[in-house]
Amino acid sequence: MKEFALSFWIYMGVMSVFVGGALRKSLAAHIRAAATIVAWLGVTVLVERLYWLSLLGFLLVAVLAAACCLYAGRSAPVLGLPTDSKVVFITGCDSGFGNAAARHLDSLGFEVIASVLHLDSPGAVELLCCCSSNLTLVQMDITQPKDVQKAFSRTKAKLGLRGLWGLVNNAGVCVSFGDAELSLMTTYRGCMEVNFFGTLNVTKTFLPLLRRARGRIVTISSPSGEQPFPSLAAYGASKAALNLVINTLRHELQPWGVEVSLILPSAFRTGQCSNSEYWEQQHKHLIESLTPGLLEEYGEEYLLETKELFQLHASRASEDLSPVISTIADALTSPQPKVRYYAGPGVQLMYFIHTYLPTFFSDKFLQRLFVKKKVVPQALRKTM
Repeated sequence: MKEFALSFWIYMGVMSVFVGGALRKSLAAHIRAAATIVAWLGVTVLVERLYWLSLLGFLLVAVLAAACCLYAGRSAPVLGLPTDSKVVFITGCDSGFGNAAARHLDSLGFEVIASVLHLDSPGAVELLCCCSSNLTLVQMDITQPKDVQKAFSRTKAKLGLRGLWGLVNNAGVCVSFGDAELSLMTTYRGCMEVNFFGTLNVTKTFLPLLRRARGRIVTISSPSGEQPFPSLAAYGASKAALNLVINTLRHELQPWGVEVSLILPSAFRTGQCSNSEYWEQQHKHLIESLTPGLLEEYGEEYLLETKELFQLHASRASEDLSPVISTIADALTSPQPKVRYYAGPGVQLMYFIHTYLPTFFSDKFLQRLFVKKKVVPQALRKTM
């Protein structure tokens, strides 16, 4: 009898994951998934009969649950809103997602205002050459309030009586790497200054224009703001703070008709990822800044492995930015934009494991996915 009860509750748990996950994904994606869910439930009833007969049936139910949760996030194509006369402001367009998004949104017919750190940077020159006359470049460092105010004034003058349709918060940095204990306080503050305070200031400054248009806020965040990626404590903490503020704004701006979306990308090759000199400089700076005691306990071999693992991970990152660019476009043109977009290979699977499986499995998955450390800190080797 006890064995029967245990089997029943295991089965109910798996089914709860399946049904709850499918509904949650469907609602979050704003899709009409009734037919899909009914079909999956029909198949599940058949598999359920097998479950009571063999372990194979139980495994099929488990696989079905995972597959459905991942599949339910796929939305059917819908007609987008017109882009004519709609103005979108994008931060961080010197390179990476911002540069690619500016070019793509310009091709869709948006009037794009692209902020860059330097008006003569290669990325800025590329935008002027490749885009239409509707694109406007503005110089802005999001950590400098004067720059933000100048960009706001210029945007307001361009808009006239119109409002701002979209703000794409893309600018961000991951200034260093290393264990949380080894990361410098300047690293924590640097990440917070750009990823949190800078983005927050831009958003608050441009909100009056967004409210006037009942527009959209689209923010590029990171899974590291919600999951404990090894050696990314400083970057992850800044993104976690940003996620909370953006989600709070989502609630508060509903009466104003402003839609707010978060984009959570997988690993892509942007910024300094492929710059070996950058990694060498970061590694050298970290060693020079650590106290002698801390450096002795961890050992230079441990720090060197961390640097090499980051370089390896960056070299394997995808160069195809289209999954993120297409989600930015969808968040700006969809009649019902998603609250959260998972952009890139493996992100939905990672979130499924993080959400539904025990912490032990989630932690192991992150460790194998991101930084597979083999070198033990020097102080621990003496006790082994």
